[in-house]
Amino acid sequence: MSLISFTTPASVLQRRPARGSTDARSRSLLPKAPVPLQRLVGPILLLVLWCVASGTGWISPAKMPGPDAVAASLAGMIGSGTLATDIAASLQRAALGLSIGIVAGFALAVAAGLTRLGDALIDGNIQVKRSIPNLALIPLFIIWLGIGETMKIAIIALGTTVPIYINTHAALRGIDRRFVELGQTVSLSRAGFLRHIVFPASLPGFFTGLRLAVTQAWTALVVVETINATSGIGFMITQARIYGQTDVVLVGLLLYGVLGFGSDALVRALERRSLSWRQSLDQ
Repeated sequence: MSLISFTTPASVLQRRPARGSTDARSRSLLPKAPVPLQRLVGPILLLVLWCVASGTGWISPAKMPGPDAVAASLAGMIGSGTLATDIAASLQRAALGLSIGIVAGFALAVAAGLTRLGDALIDGNIQVKRSIPNLALIPLFIIWLGIGETMKIAIIALGTTVPIYINTHAALRGIDRRFVELGQTVSLSRAGFLRHIVFPASLPGFFTGLRLAVTQAWTALVVVETINATSGIGFMITQARIYGQTDVVLVGLLLYGVLGFGSDALVRALERRSLSWRQSLDQ
């Protein structure tokens, strides 16, 4: 038997005979895969409602400036160059913390998911950390690491490790026993077992965890950038709050929303490309 059949765990199941009209009827009951641009409908509708509420005076400009005032502030910050500096600083912190969290979460999930010793040593600790809010650890991390960049990146990394671990570990523990037995039948080596069975089976859970981890990275970034930061979107929002610049605060919040939406869309696209063998509504 060729090892090509182990490229994806779904390759064996995909060879089942077609079910004809039964499959056609089941597909007709399910929604079609959404077009990526369709996800912009909600945010655009919210923006329209904001414009209408601001233009009709339903919202006080003192409490929430209209889109025109926010756009003017955004243009001014772009022209002065401060916005680019703040975005670059935030992206650097988020990317570094997320990268560390991805590597740590995946490595811990593999160790706990494939070995009894790893499961005994790792899983309990992760579950304990899962119940502790990440922000509650900030005072302790400040004592240990100070108030510099190391503390900020560590908080982001710790927050992103947990969702990667939880979802990847669940996917590994849920591997179909038939694939394991099939690997034993063809005498797969340990490396071959990891490459052709374990790694593909872990990808759906990993990408689910990655989407959650990206959100956690931006959430943690909002908080850590208010602690002794001299740049970043969070720093910009803090300074604007001190001086009562509501329009600048809204610019920062919109930037977080755009970055979060864009990063999630990127992960979705990467997931569709990596899991093209899987038959799902997103394909």
